[in-house]
Amino acid sequence: MEVVVVLGASSDPTRYSYKAVELLKQFGHQPIPVHPREKVVLDLNVVSNLKELIQQKVSVDTLTMYVNPALSTPLTLDILALKPKRVIFNPGTENPELEKELSSHGIKVEEACTLVLLRTGQY
Repeated sequence: MEVVVVLGASSDPTRYSYKAVELLKQFGHQPIPVHPREKVVLDLNVVSNLKELIQQKVSVDTLTMYVNPALSTPLTLDILALKPKRVIFNPGTENPELEKELSSHGIKVEEACTLVLLRTGQY
């Protein structure tokens, strides 16, 4: 079971981040929704920020991004401290500077859609 942090998770069923949490659960992964204001997404307690996961020493396989570069760039140090094995930049979240920084620290970077990867067996 892969631990997947969903950054920008939403309790709105029309949002892709909600659908990602839902599909990750269906495929047997352990999603951890992260959002500063949400409380629960699909019966999962939401973590308010990445620092909480760092403090808990959560081992993260994948961080899937559902926030734009204006929100993700300030999180660079937190993402590096979290040490995910892979970061997926979903459409609209691409951030070349952050991607370069993560790659330089040995973190695999992928520009892809988590939903498509799961549905096509490429996850």
